[in-house]
Amino acid sequence: MKQLLLPLQRWSPFATPGPETRLVNRSRMMNYDQPLVWVTMILMLFGMVMVYSASISLPDSPKYANYKNTHFLVRQAMFVLVSVIMAALVFRIPVLSWQKLAPYLFVFTLILLVAVLIPGLGKGVNGAKRWLSFKIFNLQPSEFMKLFMVLYAADYTVRKQDYMHKLTKGFVPMLAAVGVVGLLLLLEPDLGAFGVIVCIAMGILFLGGINGIWFGGIAATLVGIFTLVIVLSPWRRERIFAYLSPFDDDHALGKAYQLTHSLIAFGRGELFGVGLGGSVEKLHYLPEAHTDFLLAVIGEELGFVGVMVVVLLFYWIIKRAFEVGRQAIALDQTFAGLTAKGIGIWIGVQAFINMGVNLGLLPTKGLTLPLMSYGGSGVMINCIGLAILLRVDYENRVLMRGGRA
Repeated sequence: MKQLLLPLQRWSPFATPGPETRLVNRSRMMNYDQPLVWVTMILMLFGMVMVYSASISLPDSPKYANYKNTHFLVRQAMFVLVSVIMAALVFRIPVLSWQKLAPYLFVFTLILLVAVLIPGLGKGVNGAKRWLSFKIFNLQPSEFMKLFMVLYAADYTVRKQDYMHKLTKGFVPMLAAVGVVGLLLLLEPDLGAFGVIVCIAMGILFLGGINGIWFGGIAATLVGIFTLVIVLSPWRRERIFAYLSPFDDDHALGKAYQLTHSLIAFGRGELFGVGLGGSVEKLHYLPEAHTDFLLAVIGEELGFVGVMVVVLLFYWIIKRAFEVGRQAIALDQTFAGLTAKGIGIWIGVQAFINMGVNLGLLPTKGLTLPLMSYGGSGVMINCIGLAILLRVDYENRVLMRGGRA
């Protein structure tokens, strides 16, 4: 009789959950965010396919005559493999360790940005010195600064929480740090990376509770600074004029050459594209098709549908980052929450700028599409950033189970 009553007691809606019930409920929660891992892998593998499609004809030009058709595919596959391994290792590092290391990582990356400008150390490509050459690979410190600015700004906001409404103690030190980074990036020059880093810092300070009046005033000042940089730079002014009227005879074969061919690529793609591998613009018409203008090749070969898939995948990652951050803050893990949201801001702003440039919504800037464009530093640092986001979510789940982060 007792054995017959046990199932009724176990399934009674009025019964107090016993240890077995609590164990079952806990086991339903995954140990880590599997959808985030899959979406990230889909973007990287999709990017690898499109990098191959965009670069397969490059060896036909004299510049890449010594390259094989699979050169960029093989290198991108190596970048993805190394990045996944690095992400797996980074995932094992507690968020508290990142908080302790944040100021040191920021200073270390500042030193790397200075080293880029030293003759003999920095490597120049197309008139810009943004890389440190290590024979086997090139390192781009500005990519690392994006992630370390997220960590530094989150740590700074937590440490200065009591002074966030004061100008001298709350905002000026952060303004000085961003100013130093901006000066070094403008000397490379890399205005695009500087814009992303400013958005990261300002976004985290805003989420951290900075005084609204000061925030508005500083935002207006930064807009003025960017405008002044453009006005004082003749070639940047020409690029703005070309952006405003790209198909003019004076611009179509000059500063607006990339933009016009990018727009032609999207126009050819229409709704469903011309088919994978069928792009004409990648045949030496559209420069940097495998890096900055990868989305244009996607638009031409896979059409509006392919572009929307990419947009929705990035939207999901950004939305998930803010959800993880909100959950961490609700669990009183402020640094972790701001870091998660900062990673969402970073990925979102960079993806938006790259897509805007490809679609002609923004002036041409040398920013890659996160996780997808060709490049080792970019893919690796994107994976590391998302591994930290995954770690924040993992610690949230541990805390919700009643454990320790």
